[in-house]
Amino acid sequence: MTSEITLQFDSDKKRVLIVDEDPLFRSGLASLIKAEPNLVPCCEASSAPLALHVMRTCPRGPCDVAVLDVCLQGANGIELIKLLRAEHPQLKILMLSMYEESVYALRALRAGALGYVMKGEELDQLRSALHKVTGGEIYVSQKLREQIIFQAVNKDTINSALKRLSHKQLEVLKLFGRGLGTREVASQLYVSRRTIETHRMRIKEKLGFTDANEMVRFAIDWYAQEKRI
Repeated sequence: MTSEITLQFDSDKKRVLIVDEDPLFRSGLASLIKAEPNLVPCCEASSAPLALHVMRTCPRGPCDVAVLDVCLQGANGIELIKLLRAEHPQLKILMLSMYEESVYALRALRAGALGYVMKGEELDQLRSALHKVTGGEIYVSQKLREQIIFQAVNKDTINSALKRLSHKQLEVLKLFGRGLGTREVASQLYVSRRTIETHRMRIKEKLGFTDANEMVRFAIDWYAQEKRI
């Protein structure tokens, strides 16, 4: 079964829509939600179109909270956030995904979600996220919260550092930000892999990163901000 509407008549509980392609995961999440005193699973869907359908057709009206995955059929989770929020501005949305938060969390928040949790985190973190989002608060991990604060405080410093990059180095940084690997960046720019490795080393030095992975994570976050996704 790809979607399901379960009627709940306890008006004191917030009704939750679960959207995930994996029926076993949906079932497990529904069990966790049932155990919470102020929450109840109301609807399930395996794709973006079905999620929109059950929100429109639920006999008791739209759910109060939605828990979404990033990877869905019909539209990705980021697009679904925008579509759901356009039709239901009061809906509280939590994204729960296996994908690295440094890549998708800020995109989800900009699209209208209130929280982002990676699958595999401790259940207490998921419960905390659910309750914060249900109450209209933002939930992200401590690591991401520190990163957001750092970027806000150091925005001018970062922009100043970026100005020290050459045009070619900035182009390389943007391509890393799009998620391309060294070989792919070299192919895009019609240069050797060694040339890109040299650019990467110079970028790392100019921006003050301790290793290449840290630089790539920054590039992905920075590119996402530039795109205003």
